[in-house]
This record gives sequence, structure tokens and C-alpha cells, in this order.
Amino acid sequence: MKNIFDTIKKHPSEKIKLAVTDIDGVLRGKYMSKEKFLSTIESDFGFCDVVFGWDSADVAYDNGTYTGWHTGYPDAKAVVDINTFRQIPWENNVPFFLADFRDNKNNALEICPRSLLKKITKQALDAGYTPFFSQEFEWFNFQETPQSLQSKKFNDLNPITPGMFGYSVLRSSYPILELEVKSKDEIKKTPKTFFNNLFDWLSLYNIPLEGLHTETGPGVYEAAIQYAEILESADRAVLFKTAVKEIAYRHGIIATFMAKFNENLPGCSGHVHQSLWDKAKKKNLFYDEKDKQKISSLMKSYMAGQLHCLPYILPMLAPTINSYKRLVEGAWAPTTLTWAVDNRTTALRALPMGSKSARLETRVVGSDTNPYLAMAACLASGLYGIKNNLKLEATETIGNGYRDIKNGILPGNLKEATLAMKNSKIARELFGETFVNHFTQSREWEWKQFAKVVTDWELKRYMEII
Repeated sequence: MKNIFDTIKKHPSEKIKLAVTDIDGVLRGKYMSKEKFLSTIESDFGFCDVVFGWDSADVAYDNGTYTGWHTGYPDAKAVVDINTFRQIPWENNVPFFLADFRDNKNNALEICPRSLLKKITKQALDAGYTPFFSQEFEWFNFQETPQSLQSKKFNDLNPITPGMFGYSVLRSSYPILELEVKSKDEIKKTPKTFFNNLFDWLSLYNIPLEGLHTETGPGVYEAAIQYAEILESADRAVLFKTAVKEIAYRHGIIATFMAKFNENLPGCSGHVHQSLWDKAKKKNLFYDEKDKQKISSLMKSYMAGQLHCLPYILPMLAPTINSYKRLVEGAWAPTTLTWAVDNRTTALRALPMGSKSARLETRVVGSDTNPYLAMAACLASGLYGIKNNLKLEATETIGNGYRDIKNGILPGNLKEATLAMKNSKIARELFGETFVNHFTQSREWEWKQFAKVVTDWELKRYMEII
């Protein structure tokens, strides 16, 4: 901590950037003077609790209990996590930190997404398991600005490249140009493509990528973030989404992580990869050389836990109205409670390919998710299976997972999924009464906002003929 403290004192920037995440995974933050930051770094600072009292469009909930007009929206106590220190290369290396929320008794705030993940992680560590996770994202990119989005009413948007060019070497070299960051201290005065800026700037921002490529669809990219211990992995994933949007701005691009941008185009995933390790022995506990499929009994119980809990935790993996437009048959996203080895049509894709790389990929998760909540849900449900010694009774799916409905199907919309979570004893056991109440209130609000809107589909279908 002293080294970081000294680094900040000597840093040429006179401001620090701080951020927290709201329940939707949106980064909410502020700049703080260096003097103010240094005075609060070992204590706390106030951050308006409205970030847990409004939705992603800044509209105040009318059904919340944690905060609202009835509380006056006071400041909540926020504490900087010094271990999240980064410098933002596209903002003159301004120092950056994440913060967590505390309650009035200085305990972790139960509805804070990052604090929830830390709570679930501690349960894993106490049981002797070190979780290593990573997340991958697909997203669309458009040659638009915030102003043009509004003037076009979000219609007829111009993708950065046309056509369906998955894994295209050609499209990734398309010259949407910006200055190249050569190092953290020098900007090279030569053009560089958006694609390459993403890879290099994210690396300098301590979000290392394992891979970056075009995905099928106009202007679609996919990135796999390098795995790490779970909290660091979730930090990377949360920061990745905002960083991509900020870098895109500098190229005249709007990046969107909507789960389903267009009904005629593929959806965007946010698959979560996970494994449990014995850190002292440097052993991946998901791998068993003696098993026919190389899957350990621990991993089988972990998968059984996820399959058992999925119907009751789904809003944490598919949190928006739009999420469920992706979870449809034949759209590269699962709809059934299924598992298989290396099968992209199932909810759980087991990848027991080696003693170092053995892992589980949860494919339900969309790119619109809050990574803290998605990873907390995956880990908590897996630990539930281990704790209760659940057996993987569901047989492995062979072939098309969309047709394998013997174990059940996922809820079909946010209202149905939220009701299942709200009434679930399992969800409350995993995450606590306070979190489940707040989170399901926020999802009920989301459904209410959608339900009252008259859509283009309704106008086209009913206006003339009815």
C-alpha cells in the first residue's frame, strides 16, 4: 500500500478517477483531487446511494426499500480498494481505483455487487478452494456518436464493417484510425486501427486479453480476457466493458454490449469460464486423469449445483428484458438445463482438456450482465452442489441441446425469471435476504418499465388492421 501511496503522491496528475458499480454493472464514478484522495485513501468517502436507487437510465425506483425519496438519498460510505490501482492510458495515465460500499456499521453493504462476490469468494476459500475465473464478451460496434444515436432514434445504424465476417483477418485490419499508445509514458504519432488499439491499450490498463477477433455479424468483435483469481477477473470484466466504450469513443465508434441488438443477427454472449484450485499444491481440482471424461467428482458436483440452481438465479446471468431475446433456440445461446463436453448448444460446456486448462464454461451468461453478479451466481451455485454433495444425475447431452428438455428449460422472460428467484429459498440461502429482495425489486422495476411501452412491433402489427 505504501508503494501505491508514494506513486500517487509523485504522479504528475492532480486528479484521481474513482468508480463503483451499480446493480446493473454500470460504472458510476467521479474525479477527485489528489489532495482529497490522499486524505480518504485510508478511511472512506461519501458516494450518493442513489446508485442503488435508480435504473440504468437514472430513473428512480418507486419500489425500492434500501433508498429512495423516503430516505432522502444520503451518501453511502465507500472505501477505496487500493489493490485495484491502474492508470488509464487514453486519459494521460490518470490514476484509477475501484471502491466498495460499507453500511453504517462499517460492514460490507449487502447489496453492493462487488461485496457480494467477495462474500461468496470467501466461502470458497474457507472450504479450501481458490476460484480462477475469466469472462469473454461479444459486442457490436457502430460508426455513430451519442448524438447520432439520438437523432436516428437508434435505427438504421452504421456498423464499422458490413457483412458476416467471423474470424476475419481482413476485417480486423480495417483502418478506423487513432494515435497509438507506445507505452504508458509516450504516444507514438502514427495511426493505428481500433482493433489494435483495443488489444494494446487494454493490456496497458491491466486487462490482458487471451484473444481478440471479429465474430460473425456486421461490426462484431469478440474478446477473451485472461483468467485470474475471481475478484481480479471480475474487476477486469467490469472495467473491460467501459474501457471498450471509452476507446471506441476516440475512434468515432459506439460499442454496445446488448445481448441481442437485432432479431436477425446473432446475440452477444458473456460466457464465464471457471475452475477451482488447490492453490498450495498448484492443482486444478476440476481435472481427474482416472475419470473416463477426465472430469473430477468435485467438478461434477459443481456442475450439478449449477444445473439445480440455474432456474432460481437466472436474472443474475440474464438481467435485462433484452437478455431473453438472446436465449432462444438456434441462436448460439442455451435454453435448456443441459451439460456436455465441448458442446456449444448446452447450458454448461465442460472443457476437461488438461490438468492446467480443465474448466467449466457457463454459456447462459450474456454480454449485458454485471460480471460481479454473474460470477457470484456461478460460484455460489457450484459451491451449493459441492456442499450438498449433489450428483450429476443429468445425463450428458449428445447432439442438439435445444432438443434435450428432459431436465427442464430456462425461464423465458425477465418477469418469469425474477418471480422464480424472488420466491426461491435457494437464492436466499446463496445470497441473503437483503440482496435478493433488492435485486428482484430492481428486476421487477425493469419489467414494469418495459410493460408500459408501446413498441414498433405493436404499431406495425395492429395499427391498421385491428
